[in-house]
Amino acid sequence: MDIYQNRRHNKNLLMVHLIFVTKYRKKIVLGDFRDAVKQYLFDTCVKNHWYVKRMETDQDHVHILLQYNPTDSITHIVSILKQHSTYLSWQQHSALLKQHYWKKHVLWSDSYFAASIGTVSQAVIKRYIENQG
Repeated sequence: MDIYQNRRHNKNLLMVHLIFVTKYRKKIVLGDFRDAVKQYLFDTCVKNHWYVKRMETDQDHVHILLQYNPTDSITHIVSILKQHSTYLSWQQHSALLKQHYWKKHVLWSDSYFAASIGTVSQAVIKRYIENQG
């Protein structure tokens, strides 16, 4: 199986590790709500042609490892994922969220963590480039 995405003019493998934290670090990503948030995030990824490799949560944050397209910026991906999951969470779980957030319909902190993920180490790439020509 080819792990690379084949496009008309390129072949790529772009992956990112994302972490979103709940607003005020509220420990609400539990039980049924945890499962719902994971499903909202997964469905949003599928809709946008991003491929979830792994996703897991803790009480106040979510980790996502996803493969994305070169036409999408990480900022755009984060924005879409946070917006859609917040919107759907408030539609389906407003009673729970109203207990923690009373002024605005929020779920996630404004910040996020993102790290690019490669299939080879930096040392291997350096060695490859040095040995060209």
